[in-house]
Amino acid sequence: MKRKRIIQKAIIKLHKLPKNQLMIMLSIIIGFVGGVIAVIMKNIVFYVRELLTSDFSESYSNYLYVIYPAIGIFATVIFIKFLLRRPVRDGVPNVLYAISKEHGVIKKHNTFSSIITSALTVGFGGSVGLEGPTVVTGAAWGSMIGKALRLNYKQMVTILGFAAAAAMSAIFKAPIAAIVFALEVILFDMTMTALVPLLIASITAALTSYMFLGQDILYPFVIDHKFELGQTPYYIGLGIFTSLISVYFIKMYVVSGKVFNYLNNWFVKFVIGAGMLGGLVFLLPSLYGEGFEAINEGLAGKLEFIFDGSIFYNYSESVPIALILLLAIILFKVIATSLTFRAGGVGGIFAPTLFIGTMSGLFFASLLNYFGFVQLPVANFALVGMAGLLAGVIHAPLTAIFLIAEITGGYNMFLPIMLVATISYAMARLMVSKSIYTIQLKNRGEVITHHKDRALLSMMDIDSLIEKDFSTIDHEATLGELIKVIANSNRNVYPVIDDENNFYGIIFLDQIRNIMFKPELYDATPVHSLVFMPSNIVNHDDDMEIVAGKFQHSGKYNLVVLKNGKYEGFVSRANVFSHYREILKDMSEE
Repeated sequence: MKRKRIIQKAIIKLHKLPKNQLMIMLSIIIGFVGGVIAVIMKNIVFYVRELLTSDFSESYSNYLYVIYPAIGIFATVIFIKFLLRRPVRDGVPNVLYAISKEHGVIKKHNTFSSIITSALTVGFGGSVGLEGPTVVTGAAWGSMIGKALRLNYKQMVTILGFAAAAAMSAIFKAPIAAIVFALEVILFDMTMTALVPLLIASITAALTSYMFLGQDILYPFVIDHKFELGQTPYYIGLGIFTSLISVYFIKMYVVSGKVFNYLNNWFVKFVIGAGMLGGLVFLLPSLYGEGFEAINEGLAGKLEFIFDGSIFYNYSESVPIALILLLAIILFKVIATSLTFRAGGVGGIFAPTLFIGTMSGLFFASLLNYFGFVQLPVANFALVGMAGLLAGVIHAPLTAIFLIAEITGGYNMFLPIMLVATISYAMARLMVSKSIYTIQLKNRGEVITHHKDRALLSMMDIDSLIEKDFSTIDHEATLGELIKVIANSNRNVYPVIDDENNFYGIIFLDQIRNIMFKPELYDATPVHSLVFMPSNIVNHDDDMEIVAGKFQHSGKYNLVVLKNGKYEGFVSRANVFSHYREILKDMSEE
């Protein structure tokens, strides 16, 4: 009871603050919470991994690599299916969905469920990262605070931006990149008044993370070879290469989802997914877990780590085999990440993307060096490759540029990082128009866009717009029966249906006005002879952008809505416009 009273008093005091002060206060709170969440998740995963793999030898493969990921994923599935009994959705797409469809509200279980499930998945070697779960956990806490304070929609969305920035800042210790990420991926209509609180949230989270974790995510990057202008064509080539790998990543992720959707049984999905994942990790131990140790080795320009703990250890002196295995790691890391998700694991795609980007840059430069085309600084290309792949996969080039520069300290490589990230993003977007985040939402029918007008339309739900007060007439009725319906109606449009709501068309009052007052025709004229089938029909599954387009092209004020060929009602131009204005007003309120 005392705790409730303290919380209530705190809420009342926060309510009394001016809006600007309130948002600054909330940014500090959310920044601290985001930092603590990142610390908790990183520590859990670190200690679990150390407990499981600390005695593994580098010189021979360990069969436990096959078992560990399966154990973690199975525990995750059991927790979700039988204890939580609610789905735990992917991190960033979950936040985008909350913004798009739930007025910024994230379900309460996300305040803890992503921590538990991702810790189990990643700690036991699932080939995913902690960034997405950290973002959604921080956002869930921010959503809960915002809901308790009864914030408006605009403020709720801003709070989610704070939480996303805080989570990214804490987990990577990259406050600038975190702000850019929030602006580029999460917030599509950011105002300058919210920028200062966003900065505060990011800085607070980074300081909290530094306080408890201390060391960097990645080891400081030492530039032994400065960027040379003559290397520009090779960096352009790397940009093209990372764009192709990015497209491969996105398409493979989508294809794996479609394949596993054919499997209706969760246990079958787990057995197939976890079994294949275990096999890949056994053959290529670098695929185990987040892979930051391998990233550090790659950034040092080394290839030896490829053979550590693998069945190929005896070939560690062979450069050709190292290159073949490195290419295999790049291609199979994408599959391993997809399998982790499809088997039932929970995690993020940031860490796998950074991993693949590092390996891509390492492979590209090492291959050219081996064949004697040129002598390139391998470590530099590994660094820049991270930016290229991140830009291509999440379609956020600025985030990629600042994140890689910040977490590695590679600001002296800023120019090639910008070059590769830009090329990779531009080419990847030409081949795949949507990022991996928005593709996940699209596949669930939950599209969000950073185009403001389209974003507003995506926030509208067609169910809430359907008008059901139109009088219907049976398709086997006569004109006389129709006249009775018209007499008790205030509409001028009459849908024609049967007993099972199958739709046959509509009748306009104007088209029958010339025969309405001819009683001799009442029994002789069947309704089906008067039916008009409209050319523009709204399907229940149509998103609002399509609906708006149908209004624009048809010039009609009312469009019929069907669900699987059955009549649902009408949607009106006036109602759509009125709802659009309401959302716009909510979004504009500070």
